[in-house]
Amino acid sequence: MSLLVVGLSHRSAPVSVLERAALSADAQIKLLQDTVAAEPASEAAVLATCNRIELYADVDKFHAGVAELSTLLAQHSGVGLDELTPYLYVHYEDRAVHHLFSVACGLDSMVVGEGQVLGQIKDSLARAQDLHTAGRLLNDLFQQALRVGKRAHSETGIDRAGQSLVTFGLEQLSGGTAVPDWARAKSALVIGAGSMSSLAAATLVRAGVAEVVIANRTADRAERLVEILNEGGTAGVARAVSMDAVADELTRADVVVSCTGATGLVLTGEAVAGAVAGRVPDAGASAGSVARPGADGVPPAPTRAAPGGTNARSLTGGAGDEENCPLDLAAVPTGFSVMGEAAVAGMDAATLEQHAAWVDNGIPRPYSPADETEAIAALAAAVATVGRIPERRRPEAVVEAPRPEPVLYLLDLAMPRDIDAAVHRLGGVRLVDIESLAEASADAPMAADVDQVRRIVSDEVAAFGAALRAAHITPTVVALRTMAADVVAGEIARLEGRLPGLDDKHRNEITQTVKRVVDKLLHAPTVRVKQLAAEPGGAGYADALRTLFDLDPETVAAVSRAEDSTEKHDQNRGPA
Repeated sequence: MSLLVVGLSHRSAPVSVLERAALSADAQIKLLQDTVAAEPASEAAVLATCNRIELYADVDKFHAGVAELSTLLAQHSGVGLDELTPYLYVHYEDRAVHHLFSVACGLDSMVVGEGQVLGQIKDSLARAQDLHTAGRLLNDLFQQALRVGKRAHSETGIDRAGQSLVTFGLEQLSGGTAVPDWARAKSALVIGAGSMSSLAAATLVRAGVAEVVIANRTADRAERLVEILNEGGTAGVARAVSMDAVADELTRADVVVSCTGATGLVLTGEAVAGAVAGRVPDAGASAGSVARPGADGVPPAPTRAAPGGTNARSLTGGAGDEENCPLDLAAVPTGFSVMGEAAVAGMDAATLEQHAAWVDNGIPRPYSPADETEAIAALAAAVATVGRIPERRRPEAVVEAPRPEPVLYLLDLAMPRDIDAAVHRLGGVRLVDIESLAEASADAPMAADVDQVRRIVSDEVAAFGAALRAAHITPTVVALRTMAADVVAGEIARLEGRLPGLDDKHRNEITQTVKRVVDKLLHAPTVRVKQLAAEPGGAGYADALRTLFDLDPETVAAVSRAEDSTEKHDQNRGPA
């Protein structure tokens, strides 16, 4: 087995990198074609979801395979190899099988236990089959992954550990309120008509929204989804519009879910701000305000000590307020910091030293002597440059203005994103996207059933490896039996030459006897070698068999090619 997977996911890369590396449908096709055209790979499949991009391949060389697959991922994603490499992970042979089975069971998903990934694995296999880039290894692997995922969901409670990304996103959007209570009577706009968008629309209908509007670039798909929603839900709850109508629908919608394959933004910050204008005061204003700099570009010095502060003192009254201060407080204008340049201007060295000791007040400094030396050197350099001592000031605390209640809820499930991230700053708008879902899911509790699923994955990986190793030796066994049959046929022909008067009855009896002898001699070793080959490290038994019986490697390879050709023909015929 030479299975190799190179990829990146929400576990290895920030969402910003995943977003840039996202592959369009055309890019996935070109990546598959280029992978099988590369020297180390003979099979390839791409698994691309909203939070992972993985390239699976059957390679004949590990290091060359890693280098080639990494380079191809970088080329087709548009992210430079040097930038992409730190976020890539590599799995090989059994570890690669374990990884895909874990993905299929939802163990590696952003929302643990979600089942949508099974559909994405199925689509990945279908794409590779259509392009003829999936051979025996990847066909067996992905089909087994689908079976393992279904087994995990049917035999355990992994579904309780998580939910679909759509459901999780709506729960985050509702802010702790039960989704049906939050969604009831709201108007929803769903942009896109793919599997994720369809699931979002169906979930919103079940939650009790008053209306679902479907916008899609392909009108037929949008109309078909509307038919399904109206049949399965309340008649007339759904309607379809063109993408040109999104701007108008946005002004009437309460909830928007977007998941398209667009490479650019579907909803810009300006479009969203315009849609909520008039629905909430100052919708376009930032949620918080920060202190603005003064005329010299420096924030004004605070006139009050910071809460809990010890060193930041200010002059607010007479000398009695600042006991033991060596400063002539009466000469210092009220409101100036006793640590600022106005306070220490004109001091001699001895008084300045006393003032510094008073300010420090004997409190241990939170820095080392080395840091202090560096700070003094920096201060001296500043004095030499500007001719004065810079004033030591603390920045003013940011004052958070209360955000207005949301009037528009946005859920962006696309990768790359459909909705401008700047929308986060708009008042009256709540945006949940892949990045915020990743942060929220990091603290999600794991169900007890996860351990049971992990055991299922481990058992299935061992079984798949054993079957693969056993299958690896089959061409050698077939070649051995073919060689034995040729030997029998040759000896019977030789016997006929020596005994030309041999009748058919005796000739057939002799032939069957010789074949039985050969079959009995080969039965035990061929059965045993298959058992041994299925065990870990058993791949060498095929080589031993070829060596012991002096089998031609090309004959073995021909048998393997013939089996692959037959299997591919059966797959192209489709299900009976």
